[in-house]
Amino acid sequence: MVARAQERQQPSTAHPELDALPHWPLDTIGVLITTDPGPHAIPVSWPVRAGDRRILLSLKYDRGSLARLRKRPDVALLLLADGDVALCARGLAHVVADPMPGAEDYVAVAIDVDVIDDHRQSAFQVTGGIRRAVLDESELRYLQARVDTLHRLAGEDD
Repeated sequence: MVARAQERQQPSTAHPELDALPHWPLDTIGVLITTDPGPHAIPVSWPVRAGDRRILLSLKYDRGSLARLRKRPDVALLLLADGDVALCARGLAHVVADPMPGAEDYVAVAIDVDVIDDHRQSAFQVTGGIRRAVLDESELRYLQARVDTLHRLAGEDD
């Protein structure tokens, strides 16, 4: 009982780290955190795992997050997805295609991951992530086309 009370008084700020990004479902939605100077968080659709320590995503050219990461490339991407994926990938972001081929109003962004914080817990398991209902089939096809482009970019950069 005393040991437990002492643990509460001195919380740990360290998280276990993963050596490599796990795989996650295609339709995963993440939360991208940028700074300027304070934190800003936005949902991002279907981030692509492009290697053990690289993530690609598409951002609309007029997003504030894109402007912030161009000025301050330190970012974090939170992923909670089916398959017990619970992580925060931290690293440097940079634009790899502006505009994206076939999507003139989007840019492709790479996050070169330095740290992968593992947020899985022994008492819980993530069995599903954030889901969106499709209201516009043309937007879904456009998202799928952008993700196909990101996969091609991932193959070119490996």
